[in-house]
Amino acid sequence: MKFVKLTPIAMVTTLMVSGAFAQTSVELNPVTVLGQQEATPGAQVIKGVELNARKAVTSDTAALILNIPGVSMYSAGGVSGLPSVHGLADDRLRIKVDGMDLISSCPNHMNSPLSYIDPSIVDSITVMTGVSPVSAGGDSIGAVISVKSAAPEFAEAGKVITKGEVGSSYRSNGDAISANGSVTVANDRFSARYNGSTAKSDNYEAAENFKTSASTGRVGHALPLDEVGSTAYKANNHELTLANKVDGHLIQMKVGIQDIPYEAYPNQRMDMLDNKSTQVNLSHEGRYSFGKIESRVYHQHVKHYMDFGDDKKYWYKMHVAETDSNTSGATPGMPMYTESDLFGISSTLTRELSDKQILKTGVDLQQYKLDDWWPPVSGSTMMGPGTFLNMNNGQRDRYGVFAELQSQHTPTLKSILGARYELVKTNAGDVRGYNPSASSTLANATTFNTSDRNQTDNNLDLSGLLKFEPNQVESYDLGLSRKNRSPNLYERYSWSTWEMASIMNNYAGDGNGYVGNPNLKPETAYTLSTAANWNDASKEIWGVRLNPYYTYVDNYVDVNCITNCSSNTEFKILQYTNQRAELYGIDLSGYRSLGKVVGYGDFKLTGNVSYVQGENKATGDNLYNIMPLNARVALIQKIGSWTNALEGQFVTAKEDVSAVRNEMKTGGYSLFNLRATYEDKKYRFTAGVDNILDKFYYLPQGGAYLGQGSTMTFNSTGPAWGTGVPGMGRSFNVGVNVKF
Repeated sequence: MKFVKLTPIAMVTTLMVSGAFAQTSVELNPVTVLGQQEATPGAQVIKGVELNARKAVTSDTAALILNIPGVSMYSAGGVSGLPSVHGLADDRLRIKVDGMDLISSCPNHMNSPLSYIDPSIVDSITVMTGVSPVSAGGDSIGAVISVKSAAPEFAEAGKVITKGEVGSSYRSNGDAISANGSVTVANDRFSARYNGSTAKSDNYEAAENFKTSASTGRVGHALPLDEVGSTAYKANNHELTLANKVDGHLIQMKVGIQDIPYEAYPNQRMDMLDNKSTQVNLSHEGRYSFGKIESRVYHQHVKHYMDFGDDKKYWYKMHVAETDSNTSGATPGMPMYTESDLFGISSTLTRELSDKQILKTGVDLQQYKLDDWWPPVSGSTMMGPGTFLNMNNGQRDRYGVFAELQSQHTPTLKSILGARYELVKTNAGDVRGYNPSASSTLANATTFNTSDRNQTDNNLDLSGLLKFEPNQVESYDLGLSRKNRSPNLYERYSWSTWEMASIMNNYAGDGNGYVGNPNLKPETAYTLSTAANWNDASKEIWGVRLNPYYTYVDNYVDVNCITNCSSNTEFKILQYTNQRAELYGIDLSGYRSLGKVVGYGDFKLTGNVSYVQGENKATGDNLYNIMPLNARVALIQKIGSWTNALEGQFVTAKEDVSAVRNEMKTGGYSLFNLRATYEDKKYRFTAGVDNILDKFYYLPQGGAYLGQGSTMTFNSTGPAWGTGVPGMGRSFNVGVNVKF
């Protein structure tokens, strides 16, 4: 498949054509669209004070949604967490950033989609934890997460506005500091906005010592026993938004640049030592006599580099006794590079068929090209004399079309019915090891290069949603879907069973090595999601939501073991394979107003409980990285411009683990946090304490601790299996934003 690049000239041309189309159209009556979020079981929107309160305590956009029932997070780098919803995570979710379907371009998924938008510019996040309409996107079998920055602002006719905002935050654990700023200039037709941010942190500390060794393998460098190695990071983001509004049309162009000089990973054997991304996002929204059209064209170019950060050993003496003080003849680092281009187009027509029916139709196109290569290392007989091709000209192209009907059958009954077809084509070029004739890689490369790697998937998604609202105090949701996800490039085309290569193809964070399978079939998930909502007539005094769900996945991409299979205390080499899986669970959430106390404001109690279970039906094993039973409770006080909260998080022990991966069990724990937020039209001030009692705990979805030492050696001389990644100890947090 030929890859089409969106050049700057093509982007400008597209914008000019859209602008001309908008200029020649006439003013039309607006199209009223039925409330899709209301009809979608599990959909929740976070914005305003609730969202702003969380921005001061994290530099990771994925962490902003952790209060939503059923949502948890795979731990990764400090700005690159991977959301998990109802037991499904990463590529199994449809994650949109300002309408763009971004892709992780790394064998360890270090540059996750949400890492490309800084929390400071997030204006709203919509999460559909249940069944989602086909219009929300394809090529996924789980939830939909849509993150949006603020819409462009325009002045009244004949006026010009100039405004801005600056902010900063500090967290004591890790000495984490961030700063952000924005400037907007606009009249009634044109708007320009710049957003810039930077965030930096040292390693964070656990609440107590969790290891017996301080060694990192570097001369004169050691870590305290309570310091979680490889958790430091630094990230810089810039975005320029230009917008034009005329005659019922809105045209936007967003240009984003990201530079991450370093982001270390406590559950990976290497760190990200450079990630540069440039993205252009063009969108047009217009209203016509026949309906509303929303179109988007976007392009992202990523250059990614991995090697050993400060806490991981840098010099390796191959086949020679090693000493910390002598690096003569040793191998300096193990550089690994990734480069990708992503091009996407989407267009949706929303047409009002009657005052009770809305028809949505749309098309999508996405073309993705990936190269992943590891240069030879001077003086190394193992990593030379040539370049290791981990992914050579990998291609993954998607073409989709959908139709969706939204109907208001009666004043109390709504429905959304839809179908989406997607054609997904993947391929990869020939590969080779450092030394094409080396026994460690020759057989694998030969098998791979002589195989048929050109795969074509025909995927059909179906979804149906009902919302029944008989009165003001109750409503009921029902969702049924058939969704598909084609394997990513690394699942199909990572090819080497050599230990050193396979452990570099691991986005699970479990320390194991992974090998691809070109014959993988797409996952097909059948989901039933229901929800019952009860509340008082005003929806301000009390409310309860109960959301049970069930998902069966045919051709679920799990793994078989090929090395160290009999051991339950070592890391393994695993190969992706299609099997069958089942996931089911329930979310319970609610709120209760506790009334008003004179002089102390209004009080409210909120809480949620989430439970999910996942099983491989082919092997009887548990699915990997499933969050155990957990609950969150918050006592919230509002008085004037202040919103204060005392939060409690309660997690049970994790006992149901994946045996094939030697996944580690974790104990239960309770955490308490204190938040205080003041917000008016000009100022926002936040302060608080996370983990007030300085409780020690291991992250249930943190994976294996590989944060220091000789991480590239396997088992006997490398990091010992059996230590998880601890959570953060007590941290004092403060943040301030000023608008001008």
